Amino acid sequence: MKNLYLDHAATSFPKAPGVVESMSNYLIEVGSNVNRGVYQSSFDAENILFETRELICELFHFQKPENVVFTKNITESLNVLIKGILHKNDHIIVSSMEHNAVMRPLNALLTRGVSFSKVPCNKYGELNPEDIKKYIQPNTKAILMTHASNVCGTILDLVKVGKICKEKGFYFIIDTAQTAGFLDIDYEKLNADAIAFTGHKGLLGPQGIGGFIIGEDMANQMNSLIQGGTGSLSEEETQPDYMPDKFEAGTLNIPGIYGLNASLKYILKTGLKTIREKELYILKYFLDELSNLSALKIIGKKHLKERTAVVSIDIPQEDTGEIAYELFKDFGIMTRCGLHCAPSAHKTLGTFPHGTIRFSFSHHNTIKDITYTIDALNQIMKKRSL
Repeated sequence: MKNLYLDHAATSFPKAPGVVESMSNYLIEVGSNVNRGVYQSSFDAENILFETRELICELFHFQKPENVVFTKNITESLNVLIKGILHKNDHIIVSSMEHNAVMRPLNALLTRGVSFSKVPCNKYGELNPEDIKKYIQPNTKAILMTHASNVCGTILDLVKVGKICKEKGFYFIIDTAQTAGFLDIDYEKLNADAIAFTGHKGLLGPQGIGGFIIGEDMANQMNSLIQGGTGSLSEEETQPDYMPDKFEAGTLNIPGIYGLNASLKYILKTGLKTIREKELYILKYFLDELSNLSALKIIGKKHLKERTAVVSIDIPQEDTGEIAYELFKDFGIMTRCGLHCAPSAHKTLGTFPHGTIRFSFSHHNTIKDITYTIDALNQIMKKRSL
């Protein structure tokens, strides 16, 4: 029995070449903090830190390295952005496909007088941007949307959403947890004000490092969520108001940044187009083979247009958790079952509360992996007389 990892939407594995070596080099050879020392190893770490900001800028077509902020993950990034820009009596618009990294902070803000509206997507997870206009209120301040569903892989048309934001004067915040490292994401073309990212998924870096890029206007209007030491303005007991120190209190995850530095170099060298084409090639083969299995239902879109390499399936009248466990126990296939921290998305897709089995692919996967997986599903369904 082989071990086959098909849960890349949760976290990538294996990581990009050079990630482990880069992190190890920092921990063994460098070890110093940044912004705190006037010695060479501290300068070396600071150089990698700034270079990583520049790599993020290159990835997202962004022009201000000092406005690249590092956090521990995209959930923290979204909390910083949501709680920093929204105040009492403000209103924000989201889609019905959002992850709990968006919905839980917004629900927590209800007690502070913040309100939100969900724009319904269709049963395939698709958004009609024109529907947004029905939910605009006089106190609407921002629109925040996932770039692609972590449940079914559907990509939302955020270019059109960004145009609405620009026209109406709303801040536009984008969650790229499922698209960074897969799509070519252009900050300017999207009319974005802030883009949140995480390092451990499509960016092929380690867990514990994420961040966001942010425009000057939004950054100036925001409050910082966490205050503390930055190594700058140490004579003051108030948080610096300049970037990135305004949002980077405390010691950063420097080993994680070293790892992200290596993974970003790998992605930019390999090319987003190359990575995307390989993943879509695998995806097409998987969807074609799944279509021959009548006992299961593909959730979301059944064609390649405007989707990532994430596929959810439902097997009516069967427990998805049991089948996911059989895939691992009998075949070594690692997937994710349940509601994927996105109950609103599952309600939209018609798979709440039982959830789905999610398969998510990397450009490292092969056709042999897909053939093995389809054969495993066939055997499981045959055993269950499906």
